Amino acid sequence: MTTPDPQSQSPLPVSKDRVYRSPMGIVGGVLLLALIIWLGIDAIVAGDGRTPWMALAAMLLLVPLVVAFTLRPAVHADDDRLRVRNPLRVVTVPWAEVASLRSGYSNEVVTGSGAKYQLWAIPVSLRGRKKAARHEERRLSGAAPRGRRGGGLGGMAGGGVPDGPVRADTDQVMDDLRALWEARGEADTSKGEVSTHWAYEIIAPAVAGAVALAVLLGLG
Repeated sequence: MTTPDPQSQSPLPVSKDRVYRSPMGIVGGVLLLALIIWLGIDAIVAGDGRTPWMALAAMLLLVPLVVAFTLRPAVHADDDRLRVRNPLRVVTVPWAEVASLRSGYSNEVVTGSGAKYQLWAIPVSLRGRKKAARHEERRLSGAAPRGRRGGGLGGMAGGGVPDGPVRADTDQVMDDLRALWEARGEADTSKGEVSTHWAYEIIAPAVAGAVALAVLLGLG
């Protein structure tokens, strides 16, 4: 009887990241980039004197910053750790090092050492909270939300009333992260150290663009 080759056996399934990003941030970023590139190219083509160089310097400064604050932010969560990609740095926090996931005017992860890191990709929407509160009041009173009829989407029951507690989208995301933290916080694979890496690919060109623009403006 032959022994099966360990390498021939299928590997254990690896948990996939749950990735959270801000759709409105992405849309806004794309529109801003389109506007900056359009104006910049127009200044380069039609400008004279130092105008094309100033346009290039301004684009070198603005494009990385727009990408950093709109397209770049993301939160990755798996069974072992939370990875927060903010505009200028990436913070990796094993679940065992998480002290709390806090929601106020911003969503934050707090580590055991007391360090706080804002979750840029999961912005708090006060408007969304108020809207969810109104729907929750209607759900508890049994009244159908205005403008909705039977057969609604998501958690809506057949009569148009939510069949469970209504939460704002970002608050629901934080609830999901807390549930994952509570489930995996004591696991051996969730232990480790908090690591921080600066986004030099964003910082370096932005600084270069700022310096070039300052020099060109200084030359008059």
